Amino acid sequence: MKSKILAGIIIGLGTIGAFYGTLCAQENKVAQSAAHSVWDGVYTEEQAKRGEGLYHEKCASCHGDKLTGGESAPPLAGGQFLSNWNSLTLDILFERIRVTMPSDNPARVGRQSKADILAYMLSMNNFPSGKTELQHKTELLKEILIEANKQANNRKSKQ
Repeated sequence: MKSKILAGIIIGLGTIGAFYGTLCAQENKVAQSAAHSVWDGVYTEEQAKRGEGLYHEKCASCHGDKLTGGESAPPLAGGQFLSNWNSLTLDILFERIRVTMPSDNPARVGRQSKADILAYMLSMNNFPSGKTELQHKTELLKEILIEANKQANNRKSKQ
């Protein structure tokens, strides 16, 4: 009986270890496949300004005026937000916004408006603006990595 329990524990730990290893490998693969980072200026100031107005109109009632979150809505800026999204690509965040927000009717806000809101979120997280607007096509956002901290190494020099 004890040997069966021990075998079950070992198999369970092995399964957890394999799952964790796969998860880490996927995260690493995402980070390596991204050609750009949010630190590369992936939105324009004008786009963030448009997004600010849209955010206050469509999102602030749940997520707060300063993107700090609410009773049932997570923060969209700051440490908790960055730790939740660090090492993922913008397409994942954009799709979450596109499919689920606003929660009462996601179709009410179009793709371009949601990209503008995302640009505002990036600006509120102190990521620099650039010369090109953030796209609303998911396949293009797959190339942009969310990094909580600016990396010392230059990703472009690796390619």
